[in-house]
Amino acid sequence: MRHGKKVAHLGRTNTHRKAMLANMASSLIEHKRINTTLAKAKALKQFVEPLVTRSKQDTTHNRRIVFRALRDKYAVTELFRTVSEKVGDRQGGYTRIIKLGNRLGDNADMALIEFVDFNDVYETEKPKKKKSRRRGAKKATTEAAATEVVEEQPAEETAAADAQESAPEAETPAADAASTEENKAE
Repeated sequence: MRHGKKVAHLGRTNTHRKAMLANMASSLIEHKRINTTLAKAKALKQFVEPLVTRSKQDTTHNRRIVFRALRDKYAVTELFRTVSEKVGDRQGGYTRIIKLGNRLGDNADMALIEFVDFNDVYETEKPKKKKSRRRGAKKATTEAAATEVVEEQPAEETAAADAQESAPEAETPAADAASTEENKAE
């Protein structure tokens, strides 16, 4: 039975596993995302999340506890400066694991582990696009073209066009055809 055995051993001794997780956590903090196996990503998530929670309160005690786990002063500085600013309002769930498929050599399940707030691809606040109606766009371009045409016409042609529009309906071709039929009937 497997009761009370929560630690993923990852096929390593205790000291090797702690050193590996500390190195992976430092790389994750430095690069904001890393590729690894799925089992290591799950173990790393359990290792890193409490450290990120500690980094929200910048005290000497919290820095010492995080340094004891990471053993890298540059990673500790990066964690308390940049990472803690981004995750300050988040209650938990600082990392995301994305499955990538299987590795070619040994068919191991691969995964990408990353900080949620540092990913630009999955932005929750997307810029809103303006909804342009197709008819409105055509109408606007037609009106713009009409104003250009009117401006390009000389004054004489504009006056002639106005005279045709104000002429009575009898001069239209349909009215002419009706008058010619009446003349033939008489």
